[in-house]
Amino acid sequence: GTLGRAVLSWIDRCTFGPAGDEEPPKGATPGRYWTLDPIDGTKGFLRKEHYAVALALIEKGEVVAGVLGCPKMKVGRRQGALFTAARGQGAMTYLLDDEEAAGEPISVASRQEVEKARFCESVESGHSSHDDAAKIAKKLGITKEPYRIDSQCKYAAIGKGSASIYLRLPTRKGYEEKIWDHAAGSIIVEEAGGVVTDTKGKPLDFSLGRTLKNNTGIIATNGNFHDEVAAAVKAVTKKQ
Repeated sequence: GTLGRAVLSWIDRCTFGPAGDEEPPKGATPGRYWTLDPIDGTKGFLRKEHYAVALALIEKGEVVAGVLGCPKMKVGRRQGALFTAARGQGAMTYLLDDEEAAGEPISVASRQEVEKARFCESVESGHSSHDDAAKIAKKLGITKEPYRIDSQCKYAAIGKGSASIYLRLPTRKGYEEKIWDHAAGSIIVEEAGGVVTDTKGKPLDFSLGRTLKNNTGIIATNGNFHDEVAAAVKAVTKKQ
């Protein structure tokens, strides 16, 4: 139908690389583009558990706005939340089942002691090394079981203070993270007061096209012990 053709035309406008390796379509703005993952966490979606709809706006290699729709995530006692963030304007959450409700600001957990922190990671071991995460947790003195959820809902969990550490550790050499798996979530954590880097402590570089070619893995924290977590990750992974 008409809507379907319109959606396809919108998608066609995005078939070029932001680094300039392809000719942008007529009417497109070079260096400014959206990245979308319509079902982030496909296996979680199939299990009827956590998944997200993730949309982010990138300008000149920087994420400037992000939205995460998390239908299975609870805010208080109610299920289904929308998380939004704009650079320099903070992060907010809205209830999906109440269009009239005003948004509420969110902020990362204020916890200072890393050994008491809760960390989250992917459900699928193929997405992140569970063995390495366990070694890192032990090195940090964390004894709580990891909070394993699918999709960028992990970023939402950090942003609203349900967890304080998110690790995504490479499962194979040379793997490049996809920008649509991290753009929206990363700005939500940052605008909620947290810190997001790769496992070497470098900022995420969204200027190189569809993947984070200059980065290896992901560390997201509430910011109070980010360097300590990064050091533990380095100590565990440098032996490999």
